[in-house]
Amino acid sequence: MRTTHLSRPSAAVAAAVLAAALVAPAASAAPAASAADGSGVVINEAYLSGGSANAAYTTKFVELYNPTDAAVSLDGWSLQYRSATGDAESHGLAPLTGTVEPGGHFLISGGSNGGNGAELPAADLEVGGSFNPSGTRGTVILAETDTRLSLPTGSITGVENVADLLGYGSSNTFETAPATAPSGNSDPRSLNRADGVDTDDNSADFTLSSSVTPTSSTGAGGEPGGGDDGSEEPGEPAVAVDIAEIQGDGGRTPLYGEAVSTRGVVTAAFPTGGLDGFFIQTPGTGGDMEATASHGVFVYAPSLVSEVAVDDHVEVTGTATEYYDLTQIDASSGSVGVLDEPAEAVKPLTGPWPETDAEREPFESMLWQPEGDWTVADNYSLNQYGEIGLSFGTSSLVEGEALLPQPTDVAPAGSELAAAVEAENAQRSITLDDGASADYLRNDAAKDSPLPYLDASTEIRVGAEVTFTSPVVLHYGFDTWRFQPREQVTGADHPAVPASFSETRTEAPAEVGGDVTLASFNVLNYFPTTGAEFVEQLGGTCSWYTDREGDPVGTNRCNPDGPRGAADAENFERQEAKIVAAVNALDADVVSLEEIENSAAFGKDRDVALATLTDALNEDLGADAWAFVPSPADVPADEDVIRTAFIYKKAAVKPIDESVILTGSDAFSNAREPLAQAFQTKHGNSKSRFLAIVNHFKSKGSNPNDGSGNADSGDGQGAWNEARVAQAEALVAFADELKQDRNTEKVFLTGDFNSYTQEDPMQVFHDAGYTNLGAATDHTYLYGGLVGSLDHILASEGAAGHVTGSTVWDINADEPVALEYSRFNYNLTDLYTADAYRASDHDPALVGLALPKK
Repeated sequence: MRTTHLSRPSAAVAAAVLAAALVAPAASAAPAASAADGSGVVINEAYLSGGSANAAYTTKFVELYNPTDAAVSLDGWSLQYRSATGDAESHGLAPLTGTVEPGGHFLISGGSNGGNGAELPAADLEVGGSFNPSGTRGTVILAETDTRLSLPTGSITGVENVADLLGYGSSNTFETAPATAPSGNSDPRSLNRADGVDTDDNSADFTLSSSVTPTSSTGAGGEPGGGDDGSEEPGEPAVAVDIAEIQGDGGRTPLYGEAVSTRGVVTAAFPTGGLDGFFIQTPGTGGDMEATASHGVFVYAPSLVSEVAVDDHVEVTGTATEYYDLTQIDASSGSVGVLDEPAEAVKPLTGPWPETDAEREPFESMLWQPEGDWTVADNYSLNQYGEIGLSFGTSSLVEGEALLPQPTDVAPAGSELAAAVEAENAQRSITLDDGASADYLRNDAAKDSPLPYLDASTEIRVGAEVTFTSPVVLHYGFDTWRFQPREQVTGADHPAVPASFSETRTEAPAEVGGDVTLASFNVLNYFPTTGAEFVEQLGGTCSWYTDREGDPVGTNRCNPDGPRGAADAENFERQEAKIVAAVNALDADVVSLEEIENSAAFGKDRDVALATLTDALNEDLGADAWAFVPSPADVPADEDVIRTAFIYKKAAVKPIDESVILTGSDAFSNAREPLAQAFQTKHGNSKSRFLAIVNHFKSKGSNPNDGSGNADSGDGQGAWNEARVAQAEALVAFADELKQDRNTEKVFLTGDFNSYTQEDPMQVFHDAGYTNLGAATDHTYLYGGLVGSLDHILASEGAAGHVTGSTVWDINADEPVALEYSRFNYNLTDLYTADAYRASDHDPALVGLALPKK
């Protein structure tokens, strides 16, 4: 898990803070510009569907209001937009200039979806397409900086550099709760704040209004009226055209905004699930790949879609338009009729998968029977949106790679090869959708409907081969190409499921040989100190991730510096059962652990959590097989709430001397300090000795955006790369010292380095003579639909010759996140099983060692 690391108080300081919190909880101080008492500039109205069908105005806009008695300069500020599912930097940024006078308004005009609507009154600032948000879901940010913000998700208030924030629709970022959004781009209403009042609750502060009233600093505004709004004259007859004429041979319809009438065969229909429409295709078309203009089109008809069925021959009247680059017919105010006359059947397209947008465009919205080699490349969004990421064929750049690799896992950052891999990934990928726009994490109705494609007995793992058993429709939506089934999929055995998936699970890791095995395992915030205990016994506060009944499952944020794992004992038991199953099935002799609780942070012995896990492992085996390496006497004065640790099989190895932590290193001021322990075989001498050092470097998140070497430069290595390089250099020096102190040249560096294989920190180890034993094996992590290894086991020159084999046991990263303990009861379908699969988000790595016996 990528963790956000802030300050790290000592156990004594944390205890004092907790005690103080019991006496007088501190109020969060919001920046003056975003105060809820009317002391700062706010977003007063947001009109985000400008130019669409039925639009009041051709241009999108945001109106600001200054409720204070002092002028506020916007110089150096910006208006930013992040998509509803974004969790990193804002996607759009428009720099602001000008002044909002006391009690005054300020009108900012943005982009447009088309030519419908009246001309916007003169704006105070025109930013054009740099601000062009979704009309139905997303987050608009009034920022007190002109640098892109990377905000957390969920409810956020009082955040530095955020003057005001509006989350709407199904956005994952908002103040308290998202505001109700327009039902679609053709819904002409705007989001309006009442009298500039800001209670830090978007759902309460903003209402939908059919009165769209853009008001500038001069007071100009009001309802649109007079003039040509670009729409059709009332009663103007629709033009009868073929579907291909509506599509045209470019990216946008040449008939934009015109009333059209066309006929086609229904290839897919979605009366439920939120798509609110159906696909039609010209009778008899398809089969070949020779078209220059698509013969299929989507018909948006929320009130009429239930009147049609797949294979119906229909006549549709509506407006030709674009919905986020998808050509469609908006029949929301038109007509749909089922025809009695027969029509020649549509033929599914067959042929090679087109690599580029331009090559795919001629087949947009047409029925397709995918052929060739398809692989599950991403299943993370299956848990939320019912989506499965697919990859086609194998990479031409990475031999034998059927998945989509992180560019910096296979090539140095900034290299031509890394850029080429990134481009090829885009060419080879597509999303298999579920015929719906439902959010299974946030929508109550969706939570009570079976999650599409998946149940507890159905494997949909990254790396699984995909066989299409029925045709799909090639669709474009939310900035990506998609395969839509012919109707909404609900559950794993729904008849509309268009594909089958191979089973790829293994019950144990591949054999690595040797007489001693060493593993690394990130245990996903294993915290026996639960959120409930932190609140009830330690006086802290927590927010929660809750199931569909509103019951806490996991901790979201616990302050001050609280636990990061299960919400209560019942959920902890589910988490522990999976981790125990995984570690015991791994069958390693020494396991380095990351993301285990540092119990000292909660006023306990530092090793309480480690002892708890060891006892659970032994109980599961029914034998006293495991022991843990105790903490050394010298521990850092300022530690994180998560730590690293070692456990080992007593029958196989024994620890030599006390463990040691690298203390006093500035390089690790923002990460977990390395922990080292020497081992040798149970009955061996010093010749069988080896040194293991477990690590958990600084994560890639929390971009400082300060222009330093730790800011995300966009080269693929994420934020804090400079810090991780310094940590790698300090680790190498630490290992060199310990070689002498522990009398061995056999050194293994293990853990979660938060660095992909070819990134700068890993080059430090390469230059120091270490061999990355996992470089030729499977990935350990999935992020953003791309696979790579953040977890590594590296061997010194003196250790590499004793390695008999290495592997990654892909039990976690390849599995859907829906199987985690943290998603228990999120959906009507019970997906939890107390087994090893999705025990964590990182896969364990394992190596075999043949050590001298004499």
